[in-house]
Amino acid sequence: MADKNSKNKITRRDALKGIAAVPLLGVFTYDFWKRKAVEKAKNKVVQLDLGLSNDLPKIQADNSKTNTGELVRIGIIGVGGRGTALLKAAGFVVPEDYANLLKEAKNNNERAKNKLQTYHNQAMLNIQVVGICDVFDLRAEKGIKIASEGIQPNGEAINLKGVKRYKRYQELLANPEIDAVIISTPDFHHAHMTIDAVKAGKHVYCEKAMTLTEDELNKVYDSVKESGVVFQLGHQNSKNETFKKAREIIDKNILGKVTLIETTTNRNSKPGAWIRHLDGDGNPKPGSSETIDWEQWLGNTPKIPFSIERYYGWARWFAYDTGLAGQLFSHEVDALNQIMGFGIPKTVSSSGGIYFYKEDRDMPDTFQSVLEFPDRKFTMLYSASLASNRSRGRVFMGHDANMEVGGNLKVIANRESTQYKLKMENGLIDTGQPFYTYPEKVINVDAISSATEKYYAERGLIDTQVKGKSMDITHLHIKEWIDVIRNGGTTGCNIEKAFDDTVAVLMVHKSYVENRKVEWDPIKRRIV
Repeated sequence: MADKNSKNKITRRDALKGIAAVPLLGVFTYDFWKRKAVEKAKNKVVQLDLGLSNDLPKIQADNSKTNTGELVRIGIIGVGGRGTALLKAAGFVVPEDYANLLKEAKNNNERAKNKLQTYHNQAMLNIQVVGICDVFDLRAEKGIKIASEGIQPNGEAINLKGVKRYKRYQELLANPEIDAVIISTPDFHHAHMTIDAVKAGKHVYCEKAMTLTEDELNKVYDSVKESGVVFQLGHQNSKNETFKKAREIIDKNILGKVTLIETTTNRNSKPGAWIRHLDGDGNPKPGSSETIDWEQWLGNTPKIPFSIERYYGWARWFAYDTGLAGQLFSHEVDALNQIMGFGIPKTVSSSGGIYFYKEDRDMPDTFQSVLEFPDRKFTMLYSASLASNRSRGRVFMGHDANMEVGGNLKVIANRESTQYKLKMENGLIDTGQPFYTYPEKVINVDAISSATEKYYAERGLIDTQVKGKSMDITHLHIKEWIDVIRNGGTTGCNIEKAFDDTVAVLMVHKSYVENRKVEWDPIKRRIV
């Protein structure tokens, strides 16, 4: 019996017949849409030959509006901008923010409608955030309100009583009712908080960057490996369907031998350069030594007087962060490692400087790094500018084709390709345009308001398309963590992958700070 759906499928023979029906030599006499139809048909032939599909994955059956699975109780440490975003990804939004978004959507604001629909597409995870810890009173109060009254993806308020604020994270970890913790503090707190959480038997979702030093990295790695906790690093790239498709293209050798990968990050605003202590009118943002526990915030870093500039812009100083390596490069190495599976580089050389911004900072505003993988026979180039927002993307350069990957991907054949020589001669492939694009419907980044948000969308770090529906990839990343806590399995950015990504970050940073080429010693597991 024939497949009842076969009449809806396009085969290679059907596509070839469609092309044969169109006189290729006279294609320029056709109008625009007919030319587009011919191009699409030719691309379909090539894609079928290569075993590629444009079909989007199906949404999992448990992506419903009903609570599923055993209740998991969460504590969150750090409720700043990223912490609030993680609460949203977990299924809890500030009521006022939701009401404003709903009002804008009803007034046909496309940006608001898209954001609202993406949130409503989230699964109900059956979790409760029962503990909030933040050194800033204002943020702690906001966190309690979100956890107590936040609007869920089904549009209903959580109405949870008894959410407790902890002034010290150790007190939150001591609560036996808390099963797991989300750590979204400034980076210099991540290592010791993760180790303490593991010792307390809590499952851990830790934002990147995981550590600032090799010693911290080895201690975190050993702690997690020796425990039974579920660990997830906040590299959500693994949930982007575009990156999964890119991995398939590499595995199928669509590009031929890849010898060079170039990845870049460009921004061109003060907030994008972590100058964030002033509001839109140029006035200092909220916070003082009376409302922020400054001593606890400083932790083990050098003791200095209270500084609202450092509180909001901490990533600019190496006492608190690894700069561009930890903030932006970390996303890139995670994405490329996911696609190529290359592990840790052999050598790294970094350079750059502070060429544009005059404000106090250690973080360069112009930066580049060369990572060598001689065993895999390719080089990775990374460059960044915080003073230009020219989008340059990620490019995988192969002998037969090049692939650009971001919110979507496209594959373009090389003129001197061996693999596609006949297809180019037969007119099936035009080197001036992609022969494969995924997904065919891309996210409209122009509908995104903030420059920083637009940057992340272009990089594929916010949403992904799942069977025609927009899904927040951070939600998918947190959902995976919760699912593994309940059911067992492995997270997408477990401690092994987090270790490899973090070594690369530390190598890039160390090379810049010490102004020298660094190398990874796999025997000693040290940067030399």
